[in-house]
Amino acid sequence: MSTQSGGDPNRRTTKAEKKEQARIERERIQQQMHSRRRNRTIGIVIVATAVAAIVAVVVILQPGGGGSASAQPTADELLAQAPGAATAAGCDAVQDVGYYGGVSGPTDSPDYGDQSHVGPNSNFTTMPPLSTYPSIPPTSGPHNATPLAAGVYDTPPPIDQAIHSLEHGGTILWYSPDAPAAQVQALTDFYGRRVSDAAVGQDRVIVAPYDYPDQGAAGSLPAGKQMALVAWHRLQLCDQVNLAAAFDFTSQYSVPTAADREYVGEAPEPGASM
Repeated sequence: MSTQSGGDPNRRTTKAEKKEQARIERERIQQQMHSRRRNRTIGIVIVATAVAAIVAVVVILQPGGGGSASAQPTADELLAQAPGAATAAGCDAVQDVGYYGGVSGPTDSPDYGDQSHVGPNSNFTTMPPLSTYPSIPPTSGPHNATPLAAGVYDTPPPIDQAIHSLEHGGTILWYSPDAPAAQVQALTDFYGRRVSDAAVGQDRVIVAPYDYPDQGAAGSLPAGKQMALVAWHRLQLCDQVNLAAAFDFTSQYSVPTAADREYVGEAPEPGASM
């Protein structure tokens, strides 16, 4: 039997009192249900936010820095685009650059320095100015005894090591620091992937900005050019950065080549480590 506190324990609860108690109980239950719905909504929002954050991290951490491997063009697609892309990007024909020092070959002169390592036991105790090389950027000539590893570089790497990599059959994609970021990103995304994700010859390619202000005019790409494609004794200059044109060059001038292409370069030590 229901009772009221502070009153007569033998008094029966009135109908009005029972109705009020029921109302209070309903309100309590409704408040509990509202609180549970609110907590459930908050939990859903937290979970959704966490999932979105994880997805964003996965996308960002994909090889190449921004897109999934499947989003990248294939080698065949790039090679099909290459002729038109080279024209659109204002690429010159590939130049055949001569030997350092103006000699005609390794046996032409005792001053032959095309493959010389800079050091105390060499004709070149220090790295000569870039302005003395037959082309800008250099395609051969005195260089560091240690080659530069393939990869994407955010800042200008040691150019004396980069030249040595050319001797070993590597290629370099130099771009101007003021080139459009989206065009540069296309290069770095494509060549920055792991070989296990997509083998496009990136383990024989260096991608880097060409910017050596201490070298004067020779420390920048030629006027009006935003991309230079370099192999040993080979140079192709382009008005604009273009991935298809770049891959057309690296796929046949790197050793080993990519996309089953025939090697058309003349590196003295093709395939050596870099």
